[in-house]
Amino acid sequence: MPQRILVLLAHPVRRRSRANSALTAAARQVEGVRLHDLYEAYPDFLIDVEAEQALLLEHDVIVFQHPVYWYSSPAILKEWLDLVLEHGFAFGREGTALAGKALLSAVTAGGAEAAYGPEGMNCHSLEEFLRPFEATARLCRMRWLPPFILHGTYLLEQPALERHAAEYAALLRNLRDAVEA
Repeated sequence: MPQRILVLLAHPVRRRSRANSALTAAARQVEGVRLHDLYEAYPDFLIDVEAEQALLLEHDVIVFQHPVYWYSSPAILKEWLDLVLEHGFAFGREGTALAGKALLSAVTAGGAEAAYGPEGMNCHSLEEFLRPFEATARLCRMRWLPPFILHGTYLLEQPALERHAAEYAALLRNLRDAVEA
């Protein structure tokens, strides 16, 4: 049975983002993927916790797709995490609703890959900046998947951007078709 995938998109100005627009278009083309734009759904940040939890229960793989903002995610994803992944639902003794589901971070960064790492201006890799999301997955008894990272988005030419979008779509298809994501 195919895995059901929920892509939680968190980009406050996606229409001005070539990279996230390309990734979003690629995700929309993958059958069985549900794309949920948090800024579109909640422009006032008044997140419907019960509706969001119901969405999580309906899916096997959860994807956080967003640009890297100040070494983390845009504000709405943090708000979503704080409200939706509550004690008793996502973690705690009785909070097992997400146990066994997979979590993937799909992130874009304007800076080149060389800017991330011990020798780069950011001193740490993007994988290191994603550690709080990995810890969240573990707290919720989810399986953390290796992140999909797109570096250097400001400098990407259209053919390269299209190639990365195709790689993202292929990853989503592979996750969908995996017996266990």
